[in-house]
Amino acid sequence: MTRRAVHTASGHRLGAANPRQEGPADLRLVFPALAAWAASALAVGAPGRWTALGAALCAALAALLLVSVLRPGARRAARAGGRDRITATATACAALLLCAAAGAVTAGLWSADLRRGPLPALAERYAHATVELRVTSDPRLTRPRPEGGPRAGRALVFDAEATEVSGAGREATAVRTPLLVVVRPGLPRPVLARWQSLLPSTGLRLTGGLAPPLHGADRYGAVLRVRGGGPEVIESPSAVQRTAGALRAGLRTASDGLPRDARALLPGLTVGDTSRVTPDLQEAFEATDLTHLLAVSGSNLGVVLILLVGPPGRALLAERGGLAPRLGITLRGTALLGGGLILAFVVVCRPEPSVLRAAACGAITLLAIGTGRRRSLLPALAAAVLLLVLHDPGLARSPGFVLSVLATGALLTIAPGWSAALRRRGVPPRLAEALAAAGAAQAVCAPVVVVLATRVSLVAIPCNLIAEPAVALATVLGFAALATAPVAMPAAEVLAGVAGWPAGWIAAVARAGASLPGAWVDWPGGWRGGVLLAAATALAVLIARRLWRRPWAASACALLLLLAVLRPAPLTRVVTGWPPPGWSFAMCDVGQGDATVLAAGDGTGAAVVVDVGPDPDLADRCLRELGVTRIPLIVLTHFHTDHIGGLSGVLRGRTVGAVQTTTLDEPRAQSAFVRAAAAEAGVPLVRAAPGERRRLGRLSWQVLWPDRAPDRAPDRAPGRASAAVPPTEPNDASVTLLVRVEAGPVLLLLGDLEPPAQRGLLLAHPELPPVDVLKVAHHGSAHQHPALLAAARPRLALISTGRDNPYGHPSPHTVGALGAGGAVVLRTDRDGPIAVTGAGRSLRAGLRRGAVVTGRGRRGARAGGGRAGCPRASGARGGPRGPPGELLSDRAGSASRARCRGSQGDRRAEEGVHAEGRRLTTSRRGAVPGLASPGTIRK
Repeated sequence: MTRRAVHTASGHRLGAANPRQEGPADLRLVFPALAAWAASALAVGAPGRWTALGAALCAALAALLLVSVLRPGARRAARAGGRDRITATATACAALLLCAAAGAVTAGLWSADLRRGPLPALAERYAHATVELRVTSDPRLTRPRPEGGPRAGRALVFDAEATEVSGAGREATAVRTPLLVVVRPGLPRPVLARWQSLLPSTGLRLTGGLAPPLHGADRYGAVLRVRGGGPEVIESPSAVQRTAGALRAGLRTASDGLPRDARALLPGLTVGDTSRVTPDLQEAFEATDLTHLLAVSGSNLGVVLILLVGPPGRALLAERGGLAPRLGITLRGTALLGGGLILAFVVVCRPEPSVLRAAACGAITLLAIGTGRRRSLLPALAAAVLLLVLHDPGLARSPGFVLSVLATGALLTIAPGWSAALRRRGVPPRLAEALAAAGAAQAVCAPVVVVLATRVSLVAIPCNLIAEPAVALATVLGFAALATAPVAMPAAEVLAGVAGWPAGWIAAVARAGASLPGAWVDWPGGWRGGVLLAAATALAVLIARRLWRRPWAASACALLLLLAVLRPAPLTRVVTGWPPPGWSFAMCDVGQGDATVLAAGDGTGAAVVVDVGPDPDLADRCLRELGVTRIPLIVLTHFHTDHIGGLSGVLRGRTVGAVQTTTLDEPRAQSAFVRAAAAEAGVPLVRAAPGERRRLGRLSWQVLWPDRAPDRAPDRAPGRASAAVPPTEPNDASVTLLVRVEAGPVLLLLGDLEPPAQRGLLLAHPELPPVDVLKVAHHGSAHQHPALLAAARPRLALISTGRDNPYGHPSPHTVGALGAGGAVVLRTDRDGPIAVTGAGRSLRAGLRRGAVVTGRGRRGARAGGGRAGCPRASGARGGPRGPPGELLSDRAGSASRARCRGSQGDRRAEEGVHAEGRRLTTSRRGAVPGLASPGTIRK
């Protein structure tokens, strides 16, 4: 319907103030804004000569078009020949080309300014320098996902602008270069608090190493890495920033008494302060695509302006709402007052890309109010994009800015049509609007998200729908608490307490959605993956339009989607064949790290988890596929991130009895990470007691290492060798378990033991029996003790390692030695996750791809040879075997075998230990206290 038809249908000479149908969308500014945006994105970081050439070409073409249109007599000839449309098209194309040229020029100048001065050159040489700078963002802790090795901890980073650089053989030089400052982890808590309290506009003098930026090269000229010590402040923050910091701190103080999730989430929902958001909560928001709620945007600004100009529904009307007309404030006064509120909003919420986009749109809308013009949101969005990319070309490549613009554009263009279509099919109006808004935003944003996240959330739309009603209430009450805190903290605490209910609801929705087995699916990353998802989304929309006419087909598709999200374990096992029925032990594929699972076999989804790998998502997915819902005990063999980094994923949505750790709290940062994660989840933390024996369902196990110290071990058997000094290296302190599965295999789990500790283990337990399954130490590295491999004589040797890892794991020498000893060697980097079933001759290793490997092994002499008069150990390949999995058997003949082994491999091991000046054992400890279910795990 045209504007004239709408006017006529109103039945009033002046038309309707609130027409039910608007005319065609005003796209006059949309295409110029897109042209400037695309040109800026291409020109940022591009060689200057190409940028200049492209800008000159666009300007020349635009000039030719304008000359052809504006030359004398051209307009008159066009009207006479009926070519007005051609003239208008030529003018529009000229405008597009000029905007593209402007975008390319500003981006080229911005990039040149970024690389100007001595800092980029010093960064290329990795020089050491002293830099005076001005802080431009709030400090934030990183959330690293290392592939393996010792956990580096959470570094602190913030943006800054360098103003002067000295050192590296140079005199002090004035500069103006954007920097990313990285403060190395491991700082004492008081020093870290000083760094975290820095406010934007604070002047600092820092000394550290410069380096070129690996990521964000289009935003930073260099990276400054600072080691140790607190910040040297040379200039206090401005009064405006101090006021904004006080407001944010007041909101945090007011929310201190809230439950953990609500306390973390309320400042984020209100002003984008995510300093309290824990990694597991952040992961839940990412899995459900709710992270946009933590990025301040137009909805937050709407809360600020709603009292002044009325609710968002009146944005398209010429008349004002809210308090402005009631207080007699003029149109210009309303615009000026609103502009002040927008400025305060940007300062308090920080100039993030989504904040700038919302502020620009709001400012343009207020300008329309001030001039008495009708507001139109789509041209306002286009104008905001055009102005912002010309002012700060770095925004053109900012993911936050891209997502903010795309989501807003989808709400203004796609959502109204989808909402009308849903209403025509009988969906209630409010539900239709909510469904259309969530679906449109997800459809246009998901292809961009997948470029960075390499996964697609299947629960994003329902989680957004369920959380959305609570967002507005939490935000409004949060702003009320923010404004009240400086003058009446008790009142602010009451407001924050009420706001905690909707904030807690949002967090509960995120955690519940993320805990579903099929919350997301893997998807190819990069731009190819984004294009593929965009094509798949377009195809899904076309199919959905046809399915409305076929209720049975629509119901079947909905059921399939529901099954894909819920993934019932029986159905998953039938479809994929994973995990194999009756599995007793599984090794997860978590990249370069360890994560293994021992099934309790009681039919309740209970299991013991030994190590959790480096990545929470991979660990969580593995346990979901295995159907593990209850974990009476998590054993963390030692505190390296490739064994503990995935703890939050294992704790996610499962009942956990306790977390058991080694006796050596090194590295300190990693052990503190485990303590904090366990405390946040309300799970007790216990120590592994040397010699400890436990049972759970079909499982029984014994802690073999770290061992008791000899002077505190009066129960040591006669003739048993010992070590003396507790391990001082994290790998050598790995908790080592000998596990027996009833009517199943015997397993030896070695953690990351190095050869000195492996020798100590063999000295402490000379009666160690052969095993069915060996979890090879330290990802199959070359550092193995041959005598321990000979004593274990595994039938299956399993190695957990990452594909193309930088450490060369597993070592060909180790793989060859295991194979020569009769073991079938499987590795996660090639075989994927591995599950062990059966026992004895029926021992099998099942792979996800469907292959089944028998675990018979090959007969062969023990490594290191034999000796006349030494009996073959019971359970060895060449002789009779005792009960499978008997823990440290005391049956007849063990002493003679110990003496025999001591005279050969163990004697050499003992000599090696003494030669190195070490005696490897641990102090004696008593029973492990207080597991969560005393009746479940028996000692």
